[in-house]
Amino acid sequence: MTTTPPHTGPHTAPLPTAPPTAPHTAPHTGPRTAPHAAPLPTAPHAAPLRIGNASGFYGDRFDAMREMLTGGELDVLTGDYLAELTMLILGRDRLKDPEAGYARTFLRQLEECLGLAHERGVKIVANAGGLNPAGLAARVRELTERLGLPVRVAHVEGDDLTGRHPGALAAHAYLGGFGIAACLRAGADVVVTGRVTDAALVTGPAAAHFGWDPGDHDALAGAVVAGHVLECGTQATGGNYAFFGEFDTRRLLHPGFPLAEIHPDGSSVITKHPGAGGVVDVGTVTAQLLYETGGPRYAGPDVTARLDTVALEQEGPDRVRITGVRGEAPPPTLKVGVNRFGGFRNQIEFVLTGLDVERKAELVRAQLEDALARAASRPREVVWDLVRTDRPDAATEETASAVLRLVVRDPDEKAVGRALSGAGIELALASYPGFHVTAPPGKGAPYGAFAAAYVPQGEVEHVAVLPDGTRETVPPAPRTRQLAAVDEAPLPAPPAPGPVRRAPLGLVAGARSGDKGGDANVGVWARSEEGWRWLAHTLTVERFRELLPETAALTVTRHPLPNLRALNFTVEGILGEGVAAQHRFDPQAKALGEWLRARHLDIPEALL
Repeated sequence: MTTTPPHTGPHTAPLPTAPPTAPHTAPHTGPRTAPHAAPLPTAPHAAPLRIGNASGFYGDRFDAMREMLTGGELDVLTGDYLAELTMLILGRDRLKDPEAGYARTFLRQLEECLGLAHERGVKIVANAGGLNPAGLAARVRELTERLGLPVRVAHVEGDDLTGRHPGALAAHAYLGGFGIAACLRAGADVVVTGRVTDAALVTGPAAAHFGWDPGDHDALAGAVVAGHVLECGTQATGGNYAFFGEFDTRRLLHPGFPLAEIHPDGSSVITKHPGAGGVVDVGTVTAQLLYETGGPRYAGPDVTARLDTVALEQEGPDRVRITGVRGEAPPPTLKVGVNRFGGFRNQIEFVLTGLDVERKAELVRAQLEDALARAASRPREVVWDLVRTDRPDAATEETASAVLRLVVRDPDEKAVGRALSGAGIELALASYPGFHVTAPPGKGAPYGAFAAAYVPQGEVEHVAVLPDGTRETVPPAPRTRQLAAVDEAPLPAPPAPGPVRRAPLGLVAGARSGDKGGDANVGVWARSEEGWRWLAHTLTVERFRELLPETAALTVTRHPLPNLRALNFTVEGILGEGVAAQHRFDPQAKALGEWLRARHLDIPEALL
């Protein structure tokens, strides 16, 4: 094993840039070199590094890689294929086939696009390696040989800690970007990784190109913020956006994927290719910045980015500049995502139509509870949920109906299998009038459980496997800092009293929500300074709990981010053991923010 000293700064060779463009693409204003030429030192005022994204999850738009390679100028194209649920899916794939465990879609995309990327000198960096980055790298090399392309392939490994977690299906540490940087500095054209942070796909290429070292915290933090904006693809260009109704629908039919122009100081401009669909404005970027984050300190393996220092500015049409980002030394530990087999799950949905919905639900629930009490073993977890989708005097049968959902979980498949389903279906002629269910009963299905663990950075062997097969150990961060609470920034003065009107919060505030293991986050932002003054003093933790009663008994933490005119709420435990456990109706909390926006409260008329 070859170990090299840490990257030492501005004299390191930069990432090679792309060749002259084909005639049908927009001209590039920065310097270019021929494909695979020796990299040139980065000038003090170098042109920005253009990093695009072509995947926000495993299953995202297949044609995005080609669209990004043909739509305009790029230096690096990234793809984010991993999520907590994806690691579980890949783990199950690898149980069936030890050679599997990576995102197969990525290989199919390369089959179509690798020649195009080589022709244009675009580097490809993706975490599609999943649980088996070495295996994916080998398949990519086979592809380059079959296509006759002199493309150099490298990969990053060391994240797999499954052996340290007995019983885990997959346990992987979130690595940073310096392994990617080492691969690119060694001349790699394609770099595949396992579990790195999503932002590492951007920090790695930027560190390689600009010669950043691990102590360049502000520059790295700026790249982390840009990476976080890019990581979910079209969510930065108008996808899943709270105020989508204000855009011309034609612009949202086929949103283009985002790209970031990264500058040597870590500042960036978020944009998209000319003519691509979608919208990039301060609102769409704000929404993505708040997605799946928590407090002002956004910790990662390379740096802790201070989200409370981010400044956004609309620089022009579809161009948002990000400046001012400050960084701190990263924490001394790395997060480890641990996926385990959680047990077996089953579900029955009873349809209750017309009158006496609650009494119908009471009857069938009592009948099933009686059957469960007489069963050989009662499931460990039994959850009932009455969903009142019915309307009085409804014009259709469906709108006259409610759903009573029964969810059971147990380590023993038999406890949630046919015995339960049979007990439910046996009531078909013996229960409430109009009895029917939404689907035939089945046997219990396995589900996964996610938990986060932490390990000292020095205990993880982060390795860059270079194009020539050399293994370069990437040292841990030379300086770390324990995370601590940030002094809350002063809030603006509350607005002057005035007339109010009962109305949905979403008329004056946007929101975006998502999952982090068993927790959810809800980011809420105001669109004006007056709106921020009102929001900051109105949407307290207590009011949040009132508006979302499901959170009333849970720990809710509020984090103000005045620069973004935003509040970020963390709701602990609302998702149980994570998305794979399907703990609630919306298992990834994707619509939690939209539920909040739909709730009514007294809003100043001046804001409406």
